[in-house]
Amino acid sequence: MTRFCATLLLTALAATSATAQSQGDWTLGVGLGAVLPKSDNGTVASTAATVDDGYALTITGEYFFRDNWGIELLAATPFAHDITLSGIGFAGSVDHLPPTLSLNYHFPTQSAWTPYLGVGVNYTTFTDVDSPLGDLDLDDSWGLAVQAGVDYAISDKDAFRANIRWIDIDSDVTLNGVDIGTAEIDPIVVNFAYVRRF
Repeated sequence: MTRFCATLLLTALAATSATAQSQGDWTLGVGLGAVLPKSDNGTVASTAATVDDGYALTITGEYFFRDNWGIELLAATPFAHDITLSGIGFAGSVDHLPPTLSLNYHFPTQSAWTPYLGVGVNYTTFTDVDSPLGDLDLDDSWGLAVQAGVDYAISDKDAFRANIRWIDIDSDVTLNGVDIGTAEIDPIVVNFAYVRRF
């Protein structure tokens, strides 16, 4: 993942001067995303917690308020995850929605490839929590989100997109009303999408 981000950055720095997106443009993207939590997800109920990967359809909308600069909103259908606790096993399942608002810079190029970088804020809300241990609840989370991506133009208005994000997602966890720790999810989010410019 680190090598991928570095490659995108070097490509961006080597870009030549031309307009990638114009002020007033907006884009709509539809794709498939994977939320890949980090390997150590904190201590819950005095034991190590693990949150597994989740997959969902994604939708992005981006408005270019000036050449190459866009405000993007990421939305998705719910991502589903299982939670396991060391020494206990399956502790529950949960869905989450991670809408993310980002400021993106698309590097101008004279090729079909247009790399971009972005930074923003994520809001994650957890729904449909189900646990055999009792009434399990995960608090909503606010956190930083950063991303790197690249578009490959297949026409003057259409492109395929690949991007990778890191999102800071930490959630306080309660069981039957008692605080049992914090889930530190902090996932890498990988997304592949079709993007249309209007």
